[in-house]
Amino acid sequence: MRYLFLIVILVIVHSCSQADKRSNFTEVKIEVLYEDSLSIRALELMDGSLGFAANKGVFGSIDLQTKTVRTNIQKYDTILPEFRAIAHTSTDFFMLSVANPALLYKTGDMGSMELVYTEVGEGVFYDSMAFWNDKEGIAIGDSMAGCLSIIITRDGGYSWNKLSCNQLPGAPEGEGAFAASNTNIVIQGNKAWVGTTEGRVYYTDNKGVSWEVFKTPILREKPTQGIYSMNFYDSSLGIAIGGDYTEPEKNIANKAISHDGGKSWQLIANNQEPGYKSCIQFVPNSEGKEIVAVGFTGISYSNDMGLNWKTLSSESFYTLRFRNDSIAYAAGKNRIAKLSFK
Repeated sequence: MRYLFLIVILVIVHSCSQADKRSNFTEVKIEVLYEDSLSIRALELMDGSLGFAANKGVFGSIDLQTKTVRTNIQKYDTILPEFRAIAHTSTDFFMLSVANPALLYKTGDMGSMELVYTEVGEGVFYDSMAFWNDKEGIAIGDSMAGCLSIIITRDGGYSWNKLSCNQLPGAPEGEGAFAASNTNIVIQGNKAWVGTTEGRVYYTDNKGVSWEVFKTPILREKPTQGIYSMNFYDSSLGIAIGGDYTEPEKNIANKAISHDGGKSWQLIANNQEPGYKSCIQFVPNSEGKEIVAVGFTGISYSNDMGLNWKTLSSESFYTLRFRNDSIAYAAGKNRIAKLSFK
């Protein structure tokens, strides 16, 4: 009887482990939640809602349970800003415009958006924003005066200060970031990684106090090439994707992986699909093996850390965020959608 009991236990354990094993994605169902004549490149999951911001000054949220959409328009004098970066804390929502002038808004105490940072000047162009915690956040933009533009808040977003070039590595002429999907910055604990148009990765392990920079093998022979998007599964495993949106079929040296926290990078799937993508994300609870990349060229999926890929859909999106290991939300030209992976 004792041996029979042990056999039953082993069978149960084996059956549970088999049941817990994830199945690979073979298809994706797309349900459109919002449509308008907009370019939407910034999404943020916020508890039970999905925040977004777009061009034409439009921003809003979608209740993920009721699917109710609320939108508003933010003007600055006669300007309708183009928002391509958003972020949130437990209490506030933030959105940042591209181009000159840079306009950073925070949820105001009176229920409307409050302008908390402006920057005016030739070459001003901000690309991405994220928060370490409720008090400390970062936004990055194209280089000016010899270094990347980085602004940081330490007081919950009420004030933002731009780092001087003395605090940053020198930038090659023209280095910046692509404002394609608000995924140039990745946060893990006190760390942050920033991917640039030069195929380089800026890294801080102390919330922006000090910085170092690492090279990647991502191709950068033209201004339209470089790192478009990055993601880290944990503090060690990272993925980056680039390409050229003017030649989206090109897949030479446009995907790289890091196993040491971004210090070194190796090309993966070189000369293989996919080509250009604007956003890449690890699938949650996949041990870093599963990855989804989206762009106007469609939705691609890998189940082996990016070594091999397959196309799940030709539907066009610019950016994507996972809610769990099978549901994500994506935005692009004229729409936001729920993506159900199976």
